[in-house]
Amino acid sequence: MSLLETRRLTRHFGETRAVDGVDFAVRAGEVLALIGSNGAGKTSLVNLISGLIRPDSGQILFRDQDVTPHSVNQRIRAGIARSFQLVNLFDHLTCLDNVALAIFSREGKTKKLLALAGRDIAVWREAADVLGQFGLDSKARMLAGGISQGERKLLDVAVAYALRPRLLFLDEPTSGVSTREKAPIMDIITAIVRSRGITAVIIEHDMDIVFKYSDRIVVMHQGTILADGTPDEIRDNATVTTTLIGTTGDARA
Repeated sequence: MSLLETRRLTRHFGETRAVDGVDFAVRAGEVLALIGSNGAGKTSLVNLISGLIRPDSGQILFRDQDVTPHSVNQRIRAGIARSFQLVNLFDHLTCLDNVALAIFSREGKTKKLLALAGRDIAVWREAADVLGQFGLDSKARMLAGGISQGERKLLDVAVAYALRPRLLFLDEPTSGVSTREKAPIMDIITAIVRSRGITAVIIEHDMDIVFKYSDRIVVMHQGTILADGTPDEIRDNATVTTTLIGTTGDARA
């Protein structure tokens, strides 16, 4: 059963066909990897789905509802959230504050934030619990700008997770971290999303991560879907190998 579906989704930037009539589906409960060479259209597709940019044509269905005209905030409320390749945190606030702000936003309490911030104990307890799930409880009182890059990646995902999404997009969750940090970060993230029944789409350039952690892989090339299958099927797909050989290690678009 598809949780999300795009139908003939299209977005061009001048002569560049970033997303060119894409039919894309995400099944409920899966961890899907979205891969492709630089400029393949991956980030543009996710930006369209999350509402950061508008399509030229086509349709986006989430839980069988047309969300194409919805704003970013409306999509978040519907259950679509994302983390970013370039971590999007409030560096001058603590890690606990960053998660709490996401919860206040989810609850529609941002207009009363100053009045509620010191009194809404449930929000702070939930924020502390979220940090604990991501192994960041010891960093709760530290400024987000003062923790390591790997911890910042986890915190960025924790903030998105605090929105209680049904569908979570993870944009390069291991970029900019050391090789030894990658598996622990992915172990934490995938354990949480699987245990909580969250559907996840990972945009990733590290093929070791892609093949180890995903249930299904969708390959984009020049704004279209090149291939769709299990990790074994994609690994054995001659078209994918021919198209992406020598480029997957640099795929960041």
